[in-house]
Amino acid sequence: MTRPHAWRGRRLALAALVLAALNLRTAVTSLTPLLAMVGASLHFGTTVAAVLGTLAPASFALFAVLTPWIDARLGLERTTLLAMLLAGLGLLVRAFVGGPLGLVAASFLALAGMGIGNVVLPPLVKRYFADRIGSVSALYITSLQLGTMLPAFVAVPMAQAFGWRVALGAWALPALLAAIPLLPLLRRARDGRRDALHVAPPDGARVARSPVAWALGTLMGMTSLVTYAMFTWIPRWFVDAGASPARGGALLGVYSGVGLVSTFVVPMLAARMRQPAWLVAIAVLLHAVGYAGLLAAPLAFADLWAALLGLAGATFPLALTLINLRTRTPAGSARLSGFVQSMGYTLACAGPLVVGALRDASGGWRTPVAFLAACIAVMAVGGWHACRPRALEDDWVRSR
Repeated sequence: MTRPHAWRGRRLALAALVLAALNLRTAVTSLTPLLAMVGASLHFGTTVAAVLGTLAPASFALFAVLTPWIDARLGLERTTLLAMLLAGLGLLVRAFVGGPLGLVAASFLALAGMGIGNVVLPPLVKRYFADRIGSVSALYITSLQLGTMLPAFVAVPMAQAFGWRVALGAWALPALLAAIPLLPLLRRARDGRRDALHVAPPDGARVARSPVAWALGTLMGMTSLVTYAMFTWIPRWFVDAGASPARGGALLGVYSGVGLVSTFVVPMLAARMRQPAWLVAIAVLLHAVGYAGLLAAPLAFADLWAALLGLAGATFPLALTLINLRTRTPAGSARLSGFVQSMGYTLACAGPLVVGALRDASGGWRTPVAFLAACIAVMAVGGWHACRPRALEDDWVRSR
């Protein structure tokens, strides 16, 4: 029998999920296009810019480890509210900083909230939409992608019209608005904490011994490493081949934009497949064709290669969806989400650095492609095991 007001509660939860997801990357992509302008104003150079560039994946990795501990004490709804308040406060403070240290500190505060949000959204889907994991995952991951792209497009026009402080601080408003639908959900936090204690989710040590966790962590980790490397180096790759810097930037836009197709389609497909390993196989094939094309004829079909590699990023929404498909409870989903995302964002830090070092050492792109191909092979193995129909809690029960 349907509980009174159940659908109203689910609508609020859906609004909270979609709005929170929209705010999980704005601290990164609102600042990156303005680094030269902000650096000139606050008097910093490439060192501080490099710190700001690595701060996001490092913060996400750190708070992926800490968030399950926070969630166990506050509950999912309060933890999500905390995430949005930290993100909003950090973004707001960043608009008023007077120097590079303040900019780094405010950015870290905002990224702390976004790192917490990364982890808690999958278990929120599990709690409120266990019967619609595919479609709701598609909505929130697509919202996350839109929140990644939109600030990058409007940052420079906003800064030119109103100044860089307004262009940065304006993104505090969506984060604070995302807190509004969470407030009516807080009354469920006590039940959520009772559920977690009743289910007694596996602790961090048990999760780290689970084959499901390591398989899914490998899938997420290699996907993140390759994706962050491509975000950093695709423009340079095409410029080295003879394209203009503007053309290289546009091709990065192609790479990012086609990913919206994957984020919307893949979660729904994965939820309907008992063993969605075919999605991993397709991603590997797209990677292979894209890299081969970039090496053989980078400019002849540049848009095609960028689009194929963008579509190959389908393993990112797949990994986020599998967090819920490979757990039985919101508590298990929170634990698995923390483990998988800490592994993913830790490896993401290495991608741009290793690819750049290999390019400089070899003087070309064949050695970096060999490295990326090896990462994709490891990703395929992890993805195949992650797609097998089993649950994290099953490993925990067997280990008792």
